Amino acid sequence: MLRNRALFAILLYWVAVSCGVSFAQGPFVYDAAGRRDPFVPLVSADGRLLSPNKETLQELQVNGIIYDGQGSSYAIVNSTVVKSGDMIGEYKVLRIEEGKVVFDKGGQPLEVEIHQEEAE
Repeated sequence: MLRNRALFAILLYWVAVSCGVSFAQGPFVYDAAGRRDPFVPLVSADGRLLSPNKETLQELQVNGIIYDGQGSSYAIVNSTVVKSGDMIGEYKVLRIEEGKVVFDKGGQPLEVEIHQEEAE
């Protein structure tokens, strides 16, 4: 009986120490070191492929728009398919209209019209 109590006490002490050590380490921070973060999903909840690149955005270029008057519009911005509410770098897609996409960055709206190839 004394032996069982001693084993139980040792086991309880081991569990308490191991739990205390794991909680004392603080939050985990992943250092990507230039690689894709494996904790960021590659596919959105509605099945669209997300861009794994987090490059600094120099210019927003709208390449195409699929406009739906009911609100299910999509646009191709910098080769990424987006919808209202999505983020492209530091820009949030506010709304998608027939010929342009309206973005928001820091409370400032920015309208970008669809890119037209110039005929030679």
